[in-house]
Amino acid sequence: MNISPKAVRFDDDNLWVSLSDGRTIAAPLAWFPRLLEAAPEQRAQVELSKNGLHWDALDEDISVAGLLAGQPDLSRRDLHQSA
Repeated sequence: MNISPKAVRFDDDNLWVSLSDGRTIAAPLAWFPRLLEAAPEQRAQVELSKNGLHWDALDEDISVAGLLAGQPDLSRRDLHQSA
């Protein structure tokens, strides 16, 4: 896959990523607890790479492939289990 992120923005509930192929995709912030809990200034410190998104201060990495597959942050699996 040769699709890379071009821009990132947030609203109250979602992460929005503009891709190099012209699509814009959204994922719920609830999928990424570190981003959900982060201040807007911290969210703005995103680094774009050819494969995804990285927030150094938040220790968060999100791949374009994972976003396209609808994959939440699996490192915090306990937050995604049903009650």
